[in-house]
Amino acid sequence: MADIDKKWYVVRAMSGKEKKVKEFIEFEISSAGLNDYVSQVLIPTEKIFQIRNGKKISKERSFFPGYILIEAALDGEVAHVIKGINGVIGFLGAEKAGAPLPLRMSEVNRILGTVDELEASEEEMTATFYVGETVKVTDGPFNGFSGIIEEVNNEKKKLKVIVKIFGRKSPLELSFLQVVKE
Repeated sequence: MADIDKKWYVVRAMSGKEKKVKEFIEFEISSAGLNDYVSQVLIPTEKIFQIRNGKKISKERSFFPGYILIEAALDGEVAHVIKGINGVIGFLGAEKAGAPLPLRMSEVNRILGTVDELEASEEEMTATFYVGETVKVTDGPFNGFSGIIEEVNNEKKKLKVIVKIFGRKSPLELSFLQVVKE
């Protein structure tokens, strides 16, 4: 059955429940014997790095909260089975009783390309720092001190921060992960 024409669709799901809904979709599709019609179920995610208690923690969060991508051929009962799954709100772009609208290939490539880039980059920092901004040190021997950014190196993800220690201004070189904005 390789001649089935599959397209990408966006399923609206309950926000925060994307992983569970994905599992439900995969289970229902396989138990209904519709594996030939659905090839992929994806949740676009991104990795975020935080420092908690002096340790670097990576978390995954949904890139598009409340949305799941499905590559499928919505023939026969496939769309009905997916809509009936617990946690699924419906298809994105579908009119009240109309057929779901597929994504354009350019959109799919852009979304999948963005997700691939995020997986490829080891540290993706969402915070941007500027010279003259005040930051608080959250990690290392100067934990709790506040200082002013003097230099930003985005390639190395490092900052040069001037901190007052015992009344004297001292420069510190810190990682983006070691500071938070005040």
